[in-house]
Amino acid sequence: MDILIRDILAVLPDGVRICSVYVRGGIIAGIDEKPDGFLPEKTISGSGRLLIPGLVNSHTHAYMTLFRNCADDLTFSDWLFGRVMPLEDKLTDEDCYWGSLLAISEMISTGTTAFLDMLMFMDATASAAAETGIRAVLSRGLSGACDEDSGGFRRLREAKVAIEKWSGYENISFMIGPHALYTCSEDYLRLAGDTARELGLPINIHLAESSSESETSLAEHGCSPVEYIDRCGLLDSRTVAAHCIRLSERDIEILAERGVTVATNPASNMKLANGFAPVPQLLSAGVKIALGTDGAASNNSLNMFREMSLLALVHKGVTGDPQAVTAVEAFRMATLNGARALGINAGEIRTGMAADLAVIDLDRPNMQPLADPVAALCYSASGYEVETVMVGGKLLMERGELLTIDKERVFAECERICERIGTR
Repeated sequence: MDILIRDILAVLPDGVRICSVYVRGGIIAGIDEKPDGFLPEKTISGSGRLLIPGLVNSHTHAYMTLFRNCADDLTFSDWLFGRVMPLEDKLTDEDCYWGSLLAISEMISTGTTAFLDMLMFMDATASAAAETGIRAVLSRGLSGACDEDSGGFRRLREAKVAIEKWSGYENISFMIGPHALYTCSEDYLRLAGDTARELGLPINIHLAESSSESETSLAEHGCSPVEYIDRCGLLDSRTVAAHCIRLSERDIEILAERGVTVATNPASNMKLANGFAPVPQLLSAGVKIALGTDGAASNNSLNMFREMSLLALVHKGVTGDPQAVTAVEAFRMATLNGARALGINAGEIRTGMAADLAVIDLDRPNMQPLADPVAALCYSASGYEVETVMVGGKLLMERGELLTIDKERVFAECERICERIGTR
């Protein structure tokens, strides 16, 4: 479908200005230059609106929307081992399908067009992504050891089967996802790395998230989590490492040297009292940084606008430096940096990029006056100013209406599941 977004204020790579954007074949085919033979089948008026690249959630667990508001105010260990993991044991493939649809509903509604997921049931989230049209990069959470008893081999087989099954979908891709050093044996971590190299896939892993993780790594391996995971051969330029809170100067050097992308998750890290990733120091060292929400069990929200705001504000407060993380940097982490980390040709409004775009309604009191649009996105917007969303030129939401999801059905099914698993 040829789509014209006409005379709209847009956040472009070289600044913010009014332009017209031409979308053809799922790609941005022109900006202010009409492609030959372009006949728009749909025109979106830009009056009173702002066009942005779709946001990219670089770390989440979509199915965990089923655990929203039921595992709060707990220590990290009590949250994970005492509450979340026992609830996960009760879930079925169908449960995770509906939970993933709920997550995707929230993400699309707040301008997210792509997400990196660590999950349990690959078919469930893949089905939800295929039906809704959002871009999903999926990694089966791998835990255990190199034996049948621990379930490690089974989980890896499940990942391989799903990768083969869903690899033909344009909006679905994959990573290999060893969960963390404290849930995987060393030989299993190495096997995950070997599998990723064999399949030509990146690694997605939780890393240096809590003090207990750091203490365990030092006691059992004689080094930091980053040093240990690097020793296991899992850190390179395609690795996405979530959290990275407890870092030494040497850890930061390793992340920079290996070209790792850190997916920082400020709301989740604060809620679980794990602290803050040293984002200013990472930036100074040249480490690539993207932004994620983590799952709704530890954040309660999958709204990337909220995460952008927290990212910029937290580090100002912690460092005493009002420029520690700027609105421009936070927006870049939520768009282009995330798209690059996920291997997606998106994240900017530029000719040749995928047409993964969101239209913001500026006719809101909190968005006026619009002195600096990027600052407004970071500090003023709630996320629910998002009016229209497209992925690969396909409209997923228009004027606030989700076009590929039956929202009421999703709500009802999730309520039914929560009653059964006991989160009420």
